Amino acid sequence: MDVAQDARVPEESAERGRAGVQMAIISNRLESIARKMQNTLFRTARSGVLNTAHDFSCVILTADCQLLATAESLPIHTLIGPDLMCRAVLKYHSEFRRGDCFLHNNPYEGDTHAADHCLIIPVVDESATLRFFVLAKAHQADCGNSLPTTYMGHARDVYEEGALIFSATKIQTDYKDNEDIIRMCRTRIRVPEQWWGDYLATLGAVRIGERELIALGNEMGWDTLRDYSSAWFDYSEHKMAQAIQRMPSGRIRVSSQHDPFPGVPDGIPVNVDVEIDAAQGKIVLDLTDNVDCQPCGLNLSEGCARSAAMIGVYNSLIDNSVPINSGSFRRIEVRLRENCAVGIPRHPFSTSVATTNLADRVSNPVQRAIAEIAPGFGQAEIGPIMPPAMGVISGRDPRSGQSFVNQIFLGISGGAGTPLTDGYLTYIHAGNAGLCRHDSIEVDELHHPIFVRERRLLPDTEGPGEHRGALSIYVEFGPGYDSPLEVIYTADGTVNAALGTRGGGAGGLAVAQKRAFDGAVTQLPACHAQSLLPGEFMLSTSCGGGGYGSPLDRSVASVVHDVAEGWVSRERARDVYGVEIVGRGGDLVADVEATRRRRIALGASD
Repeated sequence: MDVAQDARVPEESAERGRAGVQMAIISNRLESIARKMQNTLFRTARSGVLNTAHDFSCVILTADCQLLATAESLPIHTLIGPDLMCRAVLKYHSEFRRGDCFLHNNPYEGDTHAADHCLIIPVVDESATLRFFVLAKAHQADCGNSLPTTYMGHARDVYEEGALIFSATKIQTDYKDNEDIIRMCRTRIRVPEQWWGDYLATLGAVRIGERELIALGNEMGWDTLRDYSSAWFDYSEHKMAQAIQRMPSGRIRVSSQHDPFPGVPDGIPVNVDVEIDAAQGKIVLDLTDNVDCQPCGLNLSEGCARSAAMIGVYNSLIDNSVPINSGSFRRIEVRLRENCAVGIPRHPFSTSVATTNLADRVSNPVQRAIAEIAPGFGQAEIGPIMPPAMGVISGRDPRSGQSFVNQIFLGISGGAGTPLTDGYLTYIHAGNAGLCRHDSIEVDELHHPIFVRERRLLPDTEGPGEHRGALSIYVEFGPGYDSPLEVIYTADGTVNAALGTRGGGAGGLAVAQKRAFDGAVTQLPACHAQSLLPGEFMLSTSCGGGGYGSPLDRSVASVVHDVAEGWVSRERARDVYGVEIVGRGGDLVADVEATRRRRIALGASD
């Protein structure tokens, strides 16, 4: 190396260092903007599904519709879908000005399902050049469905579903509302003032995103942000390739099965072919060998089908350093086909429940498949949803005389065992990755005429394993005042439990029941609209999560802890985990020699 060349080496190294620092700074700035958007929506929304459960997402995309920054958004909302929706905006509109805003909830053009209202703003510079998109997606308490619920599992088609559907509809020009659209929503939505408040909260979120991005572009330069985006995507792709290369190569087909449901009396089977190509740093997920769209609301939108498959991959990496954006997406190929229940739906098939039930039946086999191919990666299955305690309640509040509609998040667990941890107790379901939150009982009772009699964990409902799944949650609730309460829910997992992997067991099943005035308990259908009179109660049991690894490999100390907490009975500790426990109260210990003999008898190696 000559002297001149030798002198350039530290200069190049310093330049790479400066570029890396700048990338980290801009990444954090963009994430903080997405977080400001989320904080705005969370603190100003009126619906409990938004300001309590956090069922919304805020993201930033490039001008060519690539996902750039998400903060803590729900993966079923954001992995794939925002890009398709922004492309719909570009398809129908060619010129953009500051002050424009578009309402989009069309599941046939990128949205998850009609209940998720999205506001999309094109971020333009002083020369009216499109630089970014900001998008906020908020699940609605009511979206105009024919029944007071946003989940129409039994809807035979989109017409029976009845939701208002907007496709890249301009709802603001020069920062002023299109009153025609506002009146349409107010007229068709059961809780118009609640919708209006949620609309303003969502609008505030995207306007703050627009304001902050314009300030950042003026500060750092639009070209700098463009170059950053390209470099950030390349870096993210590299990180994903590295993560995949840590796994062995392999190919496997794994199947799942949604429970019987209105319109699908035999349920819906789901097949996923998973191929890991470690040498190329790529994963291929093939969903094409599945049934056509079905006459019910379970069909997936394209955004949900692609996102659900990818959720299974990100859940399996066991590597939180991989950025979630369009760069890392390049290393995952998802193959779909048209007119498929887990593919690209054709109008007028309903996709009302696309974000949850069948979507989780795609995510779960993906992460279970990766666990079978690659020990130390993947997960067991997360518990299916939605039990009655995650249903939509409605009626008339006798305290105010006003109608109410809202989804409750009172008791859903479902976290799966992983190679490193037990199942996350309040995971809720695969599509939200544990980012939605459980309701406060006191807040629900203040906001709605509802009384929650009981909420507790159910012992012996975990999927047993070296790392066990989360336990089921039992909730009992009913009318809080002298007025009926309507509960509409679409439960999966009453027949087909969350499966374990690598020797782990299945989690507990979901249960829906009603307790009558006289105390008699009757079984309810999995998909149902139940009217409760004062003195009657809904009994809801959520699914437990599957276990990872053999329960005979679970640490004895962990089993003793679970028994002490009341999560696992002594009998289950002995019969399933092979741990003999002695003592009483807080002085429980394992009988070491009896445990060794018991585990050998159950098939463990000495």
